[in-house]
Amino acid sequence: MVGELVTAGVALACTGTVYLMAAARVVKQYERGVVLRLGRLVSEVREPGFTMIVPIVDRMRKVNMQIVTMPVPAQEGITRDNVTVRVDAVVYFKVVDAADAVIRVEDYRFAVSQMAQTSLRSIIGKSELDDLLSNREKLNQGLELMMDSPAIGWGVTVDRVEIKDVSLPETMKRSMARQAEATRDRRARVINADAELQASRKLAEAAEAMSDQPAALQLRLLQTVVAVAAEKNSTLVLPFPVELLRFLERSGLQAQAQTAAAEAERDGVQRPAPAAPRASRTAVEHGAEAALPPELADLPPVEDLP
Repeated sequence: MVGELVTAGVALACTGTVYLMAAARVVKQYERGVVLRLGRLVSEVREPGFTMIVPIVDRMRKVNMQIVTMPVPAQEGITRDNVTVRVDAVVYFKVVDAADAVIRVEDYRFAVSQMAQTSLRSIIGKSELDDLLSNREKLNQGLELMMDSPAIGWGVTVDRVEIKDVSLPETMKRSMARQAEATRDRRARVINADAELQASRKLAEAAEAMSDQPAALQLRLLQTVVAVAAEKNSTLVLPFPVELLRFLERSGLQAQAQTAAAEAERDGVQRPAPAAPRASRTAVEHGAEAALPPELADLPPVEDLP
């Protein structure tokens, strides 16, 4: 009798151990447990920690509640301005309702992946190439809104969507490179022309200032010589402007005029004044009487003298 009781106790203990092992479940911190009892959903979602289910009757499915990073395969499409591109993206989503993620959709990961691909194709068709290349933030927001609406019904929320890369055809890359090069060349030409305009204005002001002071041109020439000589060249090229010739010519003329004036002044001091020229015979004959003094007016003519 005692042996039978011991055997029964051992059998009961083994059965309890097996039942405990079959019913015990451990839910991790980042998981939630969805229990289906005889195919029907148990309203209570099992929280992290140790939990028990009814063996054979209950089936528990663990759902990961972490943010999932899912790459979207590259999708090829035609933009609104008729350019063929390949665009790939990445989707960040997480499960907010474990029961809906298990009951409402067969495989929420596959569903989110397919929805991301179709939404990406739709965005490509609605956008222009410039938007895909430069306005990605707006496209990312549009993708997020397109995917978030149906995903909420699956117990999934889309955290964010990012476009990773936009692949262009080689012909389009060459065309864009030529366009960028032409734009840079145009900007360089405009900047160069503006610099030339400003330099010409400054040179005009400098020429006007030098025209008032001709000696400034000579000083500028000397500065140029010093700048060229500082390069330690074996050959020195000295520019000789025409304005300098004119300056030297005016200086020479002024010096000659001053010399001539000085010589004339010196000659006028040393030489006596020239005598008055004799009057002509006709002037003597006709005007001598008027010129003689009163004492000589009464003398007889020369023919009557002995």
